Amino acid sequence: MIDTTKKVVYEAFGLKLLSEIPLPELPEISISGGSVEIIVKKGDLTTLWSEKNKSGAYFIVKENLCMFKVPDLAIYLIQDGKEITVSPTEGFNEDLSRLYILGTCMGALLIQRKIFPLHGSAIAIDGKAYAVVGESGAGKSTLASAFLKREYRLLSDDVIPVTFTEENIPIVTPAYPQQKLWQESLTQLGMESTCYRPIFDRETKFTIPVESQFATEAYPLAGIFELIKNDSNEIKIQSIEKLERLHMLFNHTYRNFFIELSGLMKWHFNASAKIVNKVDLYRLHRPISGFTAYDLTDLILTTIKRRENK
Repeated sequence: MIDTTKKVVYEAFGLKLLSEIPLPELPEISISGGSVEIIVKKGDLTTLWSEKNKSGAYFIVKENLCMFKVPDLAIYLIQDGKEITVSPTEGFNEDLSRLYILGTCMGALLIQRKIFPLHGSAIAIDGKAYAVVGESGAGKSTLASAFLKREYRLLSDDVIPVTFTEENIPIVTPAYPQQKLWQESLTQLGMESTCYRPIFDRETKFTIPVESQFATEAYPLAGIFELIKNDSNEIKIQSIEKLERLHMLFNHTYRNFFIELSGLMKWHFNASAKIVNKVDLYRLHRPISGFTAYDLTDLILTTIKRRENK
């Protein structure tokens, strides 16, 4: 732990972070005489990267260590679930760098801390957490926004941190109050892109602050919906059963290739088993074309209500 006195730190993923790099997406908190779990700092990793990266790989992942380099931006080092070091290179841009700090770096750090990172969006519904997972472009964030339109609250967008109680109940902790949405989704949801800031070098994708609709407390995970696009015009839902449940969880673990390289396959299997023993898993099919987020919202809410009434 890193002791701090009367310093302002950030809070995200249920952790307190002290950062040399501004992270305006994250809520700031004041602590006095307390401590932080994570430190984000700048440092020179050039020599270490050259020593470790003999094969020219994009990532170096070992137990309690992850390194990667983004050309014309920075080298990143995540260690022991406690430190993120950023080594700027020529062309460094803080806005772009934050995408990697809050994405890949935090995903690696959560894995090192044995916090299960699902890849998707999580919504708080009637005192429980429900996750929407899926491949890139499936519409996870758009569907989450449709829930926000109905006054539900966001828990996470992109990386969903899952921990467990002593009774092995999976718990979703709030990440930070921001979404990322494409221009097309904003239009369909009736939102003006001029009100939001484009993500660096992606002029048609925007960061959407959601402080007023952000859940600030943790909730038990009650359901996971895998969102899939198909050629049919039909929207349908089906329960995921047996071993396919474990397969689905691995597929939608954030940066799942880190797991084996970190020596954590046994941990991941055990954590997955705890989830499937407590949580309902569904596959949600939607058409490739057309805006269906509101219809999908109805179907999910109906499914939740039917399950609770059994």
